[in-house]
Amino acid sequence: MNMAQTHIPAPSLQQCFPERLVQLADGIQVAIRECGKGPVVVLLHGIGSGSASWLHCAQRLTASSRVIAWDAPGYGLSTPLPPAQPKAGDYAARLELLLDTLDVDSCLLVGHSLGALMATAYAAGIGAARVRRLVLLSPARGYGAAELRDTGERVRRQRLGNLERLGIDGMASERTTRLLGRNPSEDALAWVRWNMARLNPHGYRQAVELLCGDDLLGHGLPTAPCEVHCGEDDGITTPQACGAIARQLGAPFSLISGAGHASPIEQPEVVAGRIGHAQRHSLEGTANG
Repeated sequence: MNMAQTHIPAPSLQQCFPERLVQLADGIQVAIRECGKGPVVVLLHGIGSGSASWLHCAQRLTASSRVIAWDAPGYGLSTPLPPAQPKAGDYAARLELLLDTLDVDSCLLVGHSLGALMATAYAAGIGAARVRRLVLLSPARGYGAAELRDTGERVRRQRLGNLERLGIDGMASERTTRLLGRNPSEDALAWVRWNMARLNPHGYRQAVELLCGDDLLGHGLPTAPCEVHCGEDDGITTPQACGAIARQLGAPFSLISGAGHASPIEQPEVVAGRIGHAQRHSLEGTANG
């Protein structure tokens, strides 16, 4: 892939959503991007992406919130998790260390795709006291439930086989269009491709094991209010699948017009609006409490 032809918003990324490394205990580090001041919004990306994918949403949230997006363990410059086959609880424990280090006492937590599995496990478990509200965008349920394990094994073989056959650059070129809606812009295509091309093979393999070995619905119900949104053209985590997750969680569900799976890139104004609305509701709930 010729990076010079992708029209990536590199100046905006460095100026508006700069990266820094946060040192945790025992030599572990997490790469984050951060902007703004105010009540905290924490953003967790999906399996084929990274913290930079939230740029255009962050730009729209920065006036009223402190926005923090991580590169999940094994992504970017973030230290991988020790297990070869981690569970959502392993990612949640790393997130807990990060938020402790950043002195984040409470937050609105947003998870996209596989990040929604991590976010749900965190909000329903170790982070229950810290999460004011949970927003899930095109949540990936995972294949860890008994009735889904055969499908999960096929997905695992396919994804890891594609990694070996195509490499990261090849995967970025092949999968980009699948993540967007029916009429994606060239900028959206380029930005999805750029983010996917930055994947680390080891971190991606661990994330595949999470996807195929865990279950979003197996972590119990979060105590915080939850809402679910999905791109109307999402062919990865379909509206039907996301609606079923919302019903299981007792959460309201809505569609995002003009978006496929990568809605934070394709419709950032709409997604930021939904996040901002959730942030206001979470703060009202705190005030009323």
